[in-house]
Amino acid sequence: LQESVATGVPGLSAAITSARGHWTFVAGVSSLESRQPITPSHLFGVGSITKVFTAVVIFQLIEEGKLQLSDTVSKLLDSDIYHDIDNAPEATVELLLSHETGIDNWEDDPTWLKAGRGSKLDPTHKWTKVEPLDYIRRPRLTAPDRGNYYYANTNYELLGFMIEKITQNTAEAEIRRRILEPLGMDHTFLEGFEEQNQGTMTNRYHFATEKYRKLIDCSSSNLSVEWTAGGIVSTPSDLVKFATAVRDGKLLNEESLATMKMWRPTSNEASDMGHGLFRMRDSQAQGWLGHFGGVLGFTGALWWKEGG
Repeated sequence: LQESVATGVPGLSAAITSARGHWTFVAGVSSLESRQPITPSHLFGVGSITKVFTAVVIFQLIEEGKLQLSDTVSKLLDSDIYHDIDNAPEATVELLLSHETGIDNWEDDPTWLKAGRGSKLDPTHKWTKVEPLDYIRRPRLTAPDRGNYYYANTNYELLGFMIEKITQNTAEAEIRRRILEPLGMDHTFLEGFEEQNQGTMTNRYHFATEKYRKLIDCSSSNLSVEWTAGGIVSTPSDLVKFATAVRDGKLLNEESLATMKMWRPTSNEASDMGHGLFRMRDSQAQGWLGHFGGVLGFTGALWWKEGG
């Protein structure tokens, strides 16, 4: 961790759990201005690790007989949500989970990049749940044909709308009721749609890249645009509780877990995609299950050993 801080990363936090115990590690500061040290209770955006939470709720609904993997967007959702989005009406729950719908990713849309990361960015803007989809109501520009892997936040926002339609409740309330409260994840919430409960938020810093304009301190921003695709804020220790519960079958039955682990290739030779989970292979060919996450101001990772 200290090596990362030495390269310019303001602060990091990590947690590891094994049969021998639980450890937390921190380095750096939560604010470049105040120089307040990072603590284990500091909150970070987890980015696309959120997708695992969304997938778990979807599989719970399948276990309850309220949903099937073969159900389509057009069967489950009102057309005002998905209209004019190429490949959306016929997209099944299964293909949404595995990013094989052929639906464009709004986050790759040139117009959205200006509004969400570039010259037209308003960090204080709170996005509505449907607003990001408005950027891809057009013929697709980047997604391949249905059945081919193409990672898109759009898929998991459509799954969020399915959760809401089936439960007649907000997706964030269902995530809280089904996952956060039973596991005692008191430092976790879906930003933009829930209030922060405990802990202290770290400042957000975003390095310049080819795509995004340079944002040194973007702490006035929020993750509302990411919603069920990437809007959760948490701590490493809370995420460990979640990962352990998924791994040990505390949230899903064996059939659901087996379906989550039905692997297919991605664009990265070292990784496979399941239904809500990735499998990465390290240099020793050991498999690791979980998800990476990256959003404005934060980068994260959640992994557990395959078979462990």
